[in-house]
Amino acid sequence: MPSTQPPKLIAATHHLPIEVDSKGTISQRKGHSALYSALKSVAANETVAHVGLFDAPNLKEKLDESLIAVKVDPETAKGHYEGYCKGVLWPLCHYVLWDSAVDGITETKHWLDYVAVNRAFADVIISLYNPGDTIWIHDYHLLLVPSMLRSALPQSATIGLFLHTPFPSSEIFRCLPRRQEIIQGMLGANMIGFQTYSYARHFISSCSRVLGLESSPKGVDYKGFQVAIEIFPIGIDVERVNLKRGSVVVKEKIKRLKELYAGKRIVIGRDKVDHIKGVLHKLLAFERFLVLYPEWRNKVVLIQVTTPPQREAFKVETKVNELVSRINGTFGSLESVPVHHYHHHLDPDDYFALLGVADVGLITSVRDGMNTTSHEFVVCQTDTNQGALILSEFAGTAGSLGGAMLVNPWDYSGVAHVLNEALTQPYDEKLNRHQQLSSYIHLRTAKHWAKSFLKELRNWARIPDQMNPTPYLDFSLAHARFNSAKKRMFLFDYDGTLTPIVKIPSAAHPPPDMLKSLEILCADPRNCVFVISGRDQAPLDKWLGHIPGLGMSAEHGCFIKYPHEDGWHNLTEQMDLSWKTEVTEIFSYFTERTQGSFIEHKKSSITWHYRLADPDYGIFQAKECQNHLSHAILSKLPVEVLIGKKNIEVRPLSINKGEIVKGLVRSEPGVEFVLCAGDDKTDEDMFRALGDGTEIGVDGGVFTVAIGSATKKTKAGWHVVTPEELIDLLGILAGTKAESSPASVIKSL
Repeated sequence: MPSTQPPKLIAATHHLPIEVDSKGTISQRKGHSALYSALKSVAANETVAHVGLFDAPNLKEKLDESLIAVKVDPETAKGHYEGYCKGVLWPLCHYVLWDSAVDGITETKHWLDYVAVNRAFADVIISLYNPGDTIWIHDYHLLLVPSMLRSALPQSATIGLFLHTPFPSSEIFRCLPRRQEIIQGMLGANMIGFQTYSYARHFISSCSRVLGLESSPKGVDYKGFQVAIEIFPIGIDVERVNLKRGSVVVKEKIKRLKELYAGKRIVIGRDKVDHIKGVLHKLLAFERFLVLYPEWRNKVVLIQVTTPPQREAFKVETKVNELVSRINGTFGSLESVPVHHYHHHLDPDDYFALLGVADVGLITSVRDGMNTTSHEFVVCQTDTNQGALILSEFAGTAGSLGGAMLVNPWDYSGVAHVLNEALTQPYDEKLNRHQQLSSYIHLRTAKHWAKSFLKELRNWARIPDQMNPTPYLDFSLAHARFNSAKKRMFLFDYDGTLTPIVKIPSAAHPPPDMLKSLEILCADPRNCVFVISGRDQAPLDKWLGHIPGLGMSAEHGCFIKYPHEDGWHNLTEQMDLSWKTEVTEIFSYFTERTQGSFIEHKKSSITWHYRLADPDYGIFQAKECQNHLSHAILSKLPVEVLIGKKNIEVRPLSINKGEIVKGLVRSEPGVEFVLCAGDDKTDEDMFRALGDGTEIGVDGGVFTVAIGSATKKTKAGWHVVTPEELIDLLGILAGTKAESSPASVIKSL
């Protein structure tokens, strides 16, 4: 029975936004306040079920009904969070590679804990899900949940994933031992959101390099569907910050701070003691500033607040203390100390007061996600100094906050120069920068971020219905038409259809179950079976030539071998193939300049392969090669250029797979069932030649099947996602498989 409940949002975060003290009393959890504020804003307009880890045996109060607790064994939870999340994923995302070699046993244990916690979240979400609900997964703690949900819920389920941390370049990400599992887990979502364009670009690059997936400007093609990749910079709850900074307590603290630091310009920094927060870089740059600009000594004070991270960072903390002592010992005096370092958790009132009284906000993280301290600094400056914001170009906010003064934290002298500019810039420039920052931050709030993400996710999830995708092949219908037909014809491409695509063409060996099915089908006198491939004769003879009654066509129809015949017929004997010399020169030029590419010479065509080349550079060179061929070859020679999967082929213009199919259909009158399957553009000629079957007199009995995405443009009437599914169908028709097999394949997607 369909659910009568209104659709809801199921949001999953690692923790629930609450904590419990020793007395069992619930209070607001410190942490990702922007995320919690965003979900709270959504809850004002629709039902939200917030799922997160929570296990407090001393709890006395009742949880809000919108908060759904995921309970996990404490040791498993620790292995998941402290072990895999903070010990493996967090460093990797922030470009910190592991500095010790281990035996892998502990890492395997932590990985199993990570999988177990993700499974626990997936199980809770599945129990809450009703058709029409939207699922929103957050951050690197739960990267496997989307694929777990996709395998258990209907394909129509709307699943979104947002990564709050940076995503590293593919060269860094490829160091992760479980890299394939992580990417596959993420790709279970309909849409994945990132903070910046560079993070999204790195993810797409990793999909190409780790899994060999194809991508487009809209997203990544995975298991026959396109996963959208979008950019959504998060903001803050401006109303909450304004309420806090406008309180009587904060205003009184600002007054006292101004009295305490009278006559001094204040630079404020607030960071965790982490490798990636750049506290050491900030102190070294400030030291350099005092050296280069001695006139600011005793006139500028750096108030640096550091809070202990959730990971141990004793080495960094020790270095920070040593550096503070050195700066104060070198440039301090009885009247003034240049650096005031406070290493403890700051009271919110004190924090907002410091942001309000500062002349400069200095953030020098060496790698960071969306550091919302920059947003809070700008909001707190509205009624005070309109102070300058100096921001590391490696922070996620750098691409959004155009009014900030960007610096490279590794360039200490450069940071020093910008700090001097910030302290001396004219009022008009300072005001203009502040207005630009304030306008953006007030517009792109946490509420706006959540609303934008959910709107885009829900729109994207509806796109397949709007695009009228190619339907999935009805195995039962095909089987029924096959059984009722007195004469049948099978027309198959080889690579990517009867075998999966491989990087090395010579390694595309036929699967044993596929060979068995072909042998059975060819042995039936009612069947006419042809493999129509772009391959030349040699590999087809080697791999398929032993099957009695199998017809074959090579080089896209240039050569043909009829069933029960030994020799090949050359359909290009009368053609002038002198153009091959000129094409070879062009392909050789690009082969020399594209590492990993190579040329495949066939009797009537030439193919340039770049599957082993760098994915991005290979695509770029292929486009250049295609343009060169279009101008230098197509305009004067009787050939055509075929763009395949990671290859470019030049062949005679008058012969293609479609012409071969037309000839075969004409030579076999009375055919009542046709199954034609292929995976790339060259196979579209076959689909176009067959049409819906009416022109060739096989009304309702033609099944043209494209291998791949349901949304790709094709003339085929049906689709399956992988060659394995087509092979399953051949097994059903040959009687070697039960008809229920393909259903399990669909369920596993």
